[in-house]
Amino acid sequence: MTPWEDLAVLAAGAGAGAINAIVGSGTLITFPVLLALGVPPVTANVSNTLGLVPGSLSGAYGYRRELVGQRGRLLRLGAASLAGGLIGAMLLTKLPSSAFAAIVPVLILLALVLVVIQPRVARAVAARGGASSHPDGSPLLVAGVFLTGIYGGYFGAAQGVLLLALMGMLLRDDLQRMNAVKNVLAALVNGIAAVFFLFTTHIDWLVALLIAIGSTIGGLAGARIGRRLPPVALRGLIVVVGLIAVIKLLVD
Repeated sequence: MTPWEDLAVLAAGAGAGAINAIVGSGTLITFPVLLALGVPPVTANVSNTLGLVPGSLSGAYGYRRELVGQRGRLLRLGAASLAGGLIGAMLLTKLPSSAFAAIVPVLILLALVLVVIQPRVARAVAARGGASSHPDGSPLLVAGVFLTGIYGGYFGAAQGVLLLALMGMLLRDDLQRMNAVKNVLAALVNGIAAVFFLFTTHIDWLVALLIAIGSTIGGLAGARIGRRLPPVALRGLIVVVGLIAVIKLLVD
């Protein structure tokens, strides 16, 4: 690639890292840029996944205060994310790239609806004792996180939106604390998928390195911005980003 193309990938990585820390869907920034530069789709996907791991970690670090007291939750949901991410990565090497094309926009739209109605649903769940009975995650939430991990290991765009929708419905907690957990779960999914790809498929190491540098910087910046947003603003941003993701996927 030319120096200008390198700069474009670096900038895309920074944008993806920032939006992933705040909401999710950073892949929708980096992946089209890589395709436009002529990187083959599967190589772009796996190189992007590897490159976004440091950004997910920096975003999680930026939310470290909100992670205090959530060790049990992270262990329970993290195990589900790791298992799902590994299966998703395996599917990427076996299934055609169009396999999830029809279902992904539907999943994102459903997640957006859940994000919008989340306060009402959360109150209803709490009233029945569902959320308080499983402070670290009900079996239903664990199953949902596992399935989201499969999707994340396969492609991952708007993985964060899906996770926030699930946790918003089934956990009784502050949205910012759930966003902190989302960043850790996304890092686990990307990380396990990246490890699998290291031994099974081709990686464009320059692309991965540029995205890693950019996403690390963007993740730290995004966490600083996201932590200052009130719940209503954060929820609104989730919906806007999610709708853009759906439109982009449908157009493509």
